[in-house]
Amino acid sequence: MDDLNGKNVLVLGGSRGIGAAIVRRFSAAGAAVSFTYAGSQGAADALAAETGASAIQTDSADRAALIATVAGQGALDALIINAGTLVMGDPLQLDADAVDHMIDVNVRAPYHAAVEAARRMNDGGRIIVIGSVNGDRMPFAGGAAYALTKSAVQGMVRGLARDFGDRGITVNSIQPGPTDSDMNPADGPMAPMMHGFMAIKRHVKAEEIAELAAYLAGPNAGMITGSMQTIDGGFGA
Repeated sequence: MDDLNGKNVLVLGGSRGIGAAIVRRFSAAGAAVSFTYAGSQGAADALAAETGASAIQTDSADRAALIATVAGQGALDALIINAGTLVMGDPLQLDADAVDHMIDVNVRAPYHAAVEAARRMNDGGRIIVIGSVNGDRMPFAGGAAYALTKSAVQGMVRGLARDFGDRGITVNSIQPGPTDSDMNPADGPMAPMMHGFMAIKRHVKAEEIAELAAYLAGPNAGMITGSMQTIDGGFGA
């Protein structure tokens, strides 16, 4: 865990779920962690008090505010982009504004945040985007728009890995499968259907994703870039 000691880390979307697990993991390793939140101020304040991390209210859909927040962190050693939203349903009935907002948060925000971070990031820095196995596989109806955003992340990661590779900056995506969260609880009504697609029939734990993020941010992952690191219990196998 000493590998992350003293590193300057920003987690976008860090107040709950996967993001909070990442904040806890990196803070415990001695990193100087800041994280953003949009509306969950109570959860953000509690996490900041627990970990010593700094909470910054930022709406990832607001490009100017997002860029200002990233720029305000100075020379980052690691940027972890976890902020995301989910819209699913019949594409003939989905609200177009809701779909566009999801594209803003899931696609445009990661791109602009990664580019802004790279402007002043230390050589050998790390950019990690939390994507989804649905970028590879959408096995049920209603997920076209969401899958679109996660497939777009894959292309972005591959391209930015080449753009920033001469500085030793790695760019990778972590692609979770069904993950235990408020939105998708392990004992929820969707769980049996999701587990039916999986080789290991349980939800992923947020802490498992945080451990993978810590590895990718560490010194032993310096030659892993442009990759999709899938952690899904065989959901996409």
